[in-house]
Amino acid sequence: MIYLYTQLQQGQRWLRRYQGKTPTFACILGFTATGLIPDISAAGNTPQAREYTAIADAEFLSLGVEPNPRQPLPDLTAGSSPVFISRAVIESLNLPYFIFNAGLLHALTVDHIDLEGIAANCLTSGKAMPLETVKHLFEQGLEWGKKLAQQTDYLIIGECVVGGTTTALAILTGLGIDAVGKINSSHVHCNHAQKWSIVEAGLKQGGFIPFSQITTDPLSLVAAVGDPMQVVAAGMTIAASQITGVMLAGGTQMLAVYALAKAISHYFDLEIKLEQVVVGTTRWVVEDPTGDTVGLARMIEGVPLLATGLNFTTSRYPSFRLYEQGYVKEGVGAGGCAISAHLKQGWTPSQLLTAIETLFTSYQNLGLNSVS
Repeated sequence: MIYLYTQLQQGQRWLRRYQGKTPTFACILGFTATGLIPDISAAGNTPQAREYTAIADAEFLSLGVEPNPRQPLPDLTAGSSPVFISRAVIESLNLPYFIFNAGLLHALTVDHIDLEGIAANCLTSGKAMPLETVKHLFEQGLEWGKKLAQQTDYLIIGECVVGGTTTALAILTGLGIDAVGKINSSHVHCNHAQKWSIVEAGLKQGGFIPFSQITTDPLSLVAAVGDPMQVVAAGMTIAASQITGVMLAGGTQMLAVYALAKAISHYFDLEIKLEQVVVGTTRWVVEDPTGDTVGLARMIEGVPLLATGLNFTTSRYPSFRLYEQGYVKEGVGAGGCAISAHLKQGWTPSQLLTAIETLFTSYQNLGLNSVS
């Protein structure tokens, strides 16, 4: 039900510690104009649609199936949104959750916590966000990480940032990790060449090539080529790890957050308990033949990489079976939420699939459609 790929003993200890426990899900939303580049992402089939992906996902995560959604889920290039997985778990297990706006282009339609950040410029500018904004968001992450950790058994940190795997590549590269060719994406075949050309341009423009891993302030790196979610999640991880367990729910993007949290804690001499932190994703991410998630996790060092055994091969819905062909893969904390269902309830992949399909059936019965 849960696969473990790296740091096996540490990961097994983490799983034993939090088996049967109830997590809190913190979903951090952000936006980068990188996501508007044609064909950069499949999380919305037009650039305009991608402006609203996080807003629609947040509404569905919070409210579930509603007859007249204020922000309907956008059509994807193929498949259905991973928010169906996250919502099915939250709804079925009654998990507490919080939605954080780290910086979006448009207003959210549901209750949330506004961190007073901004949407990031395209990373090719080398000036994604003002450094003061990044510092503010980091402090917010520290504050909320401590607050949430004090009221939960463990903390799941997820995200929705369209174009976020490209900013993840930028952060990993800037931290001295050779992640080129190892990144995943929402496309069935990862667009590595496009991502690298964007990242290389941004790092050069920001003055990070050539790069000195030892002397560079990681917050300055985020300000140059990052997105607003990353630094909030890193701050939450650092603070929460001192109190309880943390699962960074995602693939490439959360491996980048893990690496960023390590770099920030080292650079600023902040305590972080890395033995409390794991990255949890879906097997579709780990098994993606056009990326190398396991190899990337090993390069970052010290991070246990987990994945849910959720399988859509037998789904009665074609839009979910497309996951098995490499479409969509992950998002909105889907993998981490699924892992929490295995941990808390002992759910099998079949039981989890039933919960997801029940939710999707209700959605379709209202004549709603997120399938392309």
